[in-house]
Amino acid sequence: MYQVVRARLRALMSRIRAARKDAGMVTSEYAMGIVAAVAFAVVLYKVVTSGPVAAALSKIVKQALDGRM
Repeated sequence: MYQVVRARLRALMSRIRAARKDAGMVTSEYAMGIVAAVAFAVVLYKVVTSGPVAAALSKIVKQALDGRM
């Protein structure tokens, strides 16, 4: 029983060490991540600054500022 537990623990530790060796991103992955983040930001900006969404956000802000305390 003890040997089985010890073998499983040893196997788990070796998998953890192997995963740690390749834990970071390389430069190309950073570049793709940045491009994806910028593309998402552009789409989000376009949606938020569109007419209906901007009007709805303005209404929400006005209601929040006009609220009674």
